[in-house]
Amino acid sequence: MDLVHNYTTTVTWERDRIGELSSPTLPDLTVATPPEFPKGVPNTWSPEHLFVASANICLMTTFLAIAENSNFEFKSFRSEATGKLEKVDGKFMISEIELRPVVTIKDESKKEKAIRLIEKSEAACLISNSMKSKRILTPTITVEE
Repeated sequence: MDLVHNYTTTVTWERDRIGELSSPTLPDLTVATPPEFPKGVPNTWSPEHLFVASANICLMTTFLAIAENSNFEFKSFRSEATGKLEKVDGKFMISEIELRPVVTIKDESKKEKAIRLIEKSEAACLISNSMKSKRILTPTITVEE
């Protein structure tokens, strides 16, 4: 794998506080100011949603790679993330992101390994490593025979 990659996106204003996010090889997304801000738009992806989603998606994709490289079998992976937006030093920022992955495994004896792999995944996530937001990792391992 090359050491340098570029990811290009374009955002085009449509009307009011709504725009279209695009990339040369991906479907377009409608994006807007979140409803918590003046003239914000409900039920539409916002930069804040996408920021939190980036950390959450990166946790999943990094976990999938590490689990595969570790020959770790699991039944399912699901993760919910919440970003805390607040004013810090006079500026709004996502100050922390809580990642709550749930990994379902078949064998109770693999719980500790699952937690180690999740922790390793969060530490190796290139998106999280690019953020200054505090990350809180709250994993849950379930056993399903």
